Amino acid sequence: MFLFLVVALAVVVAAVTLAVVGGGEGDGPLPEAPPERLQDALPPDRPVNRADIESLRFPLAARGYRMSDVDDALSRLGAELAERDARIADLESALAGAQRPTGHVPMEKPAQEEQQ
Repeated sequence: MFLFLVVALAVVVAAVTLAVVGGGEGDGPLPEAPPERLQDALPPDRPVNRADIESLRFPLAARGYRMSDVDDALSRLGAELAERDARIADLESALAGAQRPTGHVPMEKPAQEEQQ
């Protein structure tokens, strides 16, 4: 019985080894898969909108997401948010300047001279 278990264990180990290393079929071990890359990056020719962010999907890497893809996306979003904040501040200051009273303007009509 012991000899049977040792032989069975040797067969299982050999089968697993052949499956991992390559059992004569194909070109040897498993082919190297190309790394996944970010397919639909943020559009470079226009500002990012909500739909772009919702459709953004990062490919998985060995330990999560590719840090370079995530860093690029976050840098782009940060730059656009800073640009929008500056534009909003400019517009708010222009609006505040336009709403300041510049002086009293009379609202009544000027008196017309009577025609003879």
